[in-house]
Amino acid sequence: MMTNLFSVFDPSTTILNLSLNWLSTFLGLLLIPFSFWLLPNRFQVVWNNILLTLHKEFKTLLGPSGHNGSTLMFISLFSLIMFNNFLGLFPYIFTSTSHLTLTLALAFPLWLSFMLYGWINHTQHMFAHLVPQGTPPVLMPFMVCIETISNVIRPGTLAVRLTANMIAGHLLLTLLGNTGPMTSNYIILSLILTTQIALLVLESAVAIIQSYVFAVLSTLYSSEVN
Repeated sequence: MMTNLFSVFDPSTTILNLSLNWLSTFLGLLLIPFSFWLLPNRFQVVWNNILLTLHKEFKTLLGPSGHNGSTLMFISLFSLIMFNNFLGLFPYIFTSTSHLTLTLALAFPLWLSFMLYGWINHTQHMFAHLVPQGTPPVLMPFMVCIETISNVIRPGTLAVRLTANMIAGHLLLTLLGNTGPMTSNYIILSLILTTQIALLVLESAVAIIQSYVFAVLSTLYSSEVN
């Protein structure tokens, strides 16, 4: 049962031994350029307002060292994750953000580039960041170890947080979807359908929140090295 349950996350569709499931990662991004050639509509106005709000917030988090190029990178990261989270809610579409292959591939290069930039250009600041202000001299070696471990596990926590949230919601939706056809009572069936619709709405909110959390935490990690 568990093997069948988790098999919904397997990239099983193959053509000539080349899995095309991962190409769904770029479906949402391919649709964006076409919107700029159309007349302004309600969706485009809302999306532009969201991007403008994110630009202002990321610029505030980055501080004086932040510029438009930095915010563009984190906005693109937010858009990529959000589109993939939403695509995973549609039937028969591969959920790429439920795999550590994608989430860790996004988190680790960002974290590594931040660390290299900080230790090469702001070495004293990075050393000072290992020991919080006001730490007693006796606890300084322990604080250095704790801060080092917390910095090393950051890409893992970013990747696992996004993957775990996507897997948990999809497993609940799959369980309810498999239970519905087996019930003969119309009242129980209606309750299951109502619960599944509520979970689908909740997963839509989780898709936005998790992409926002991933982008904001990446922005905060970037601001710490400046």
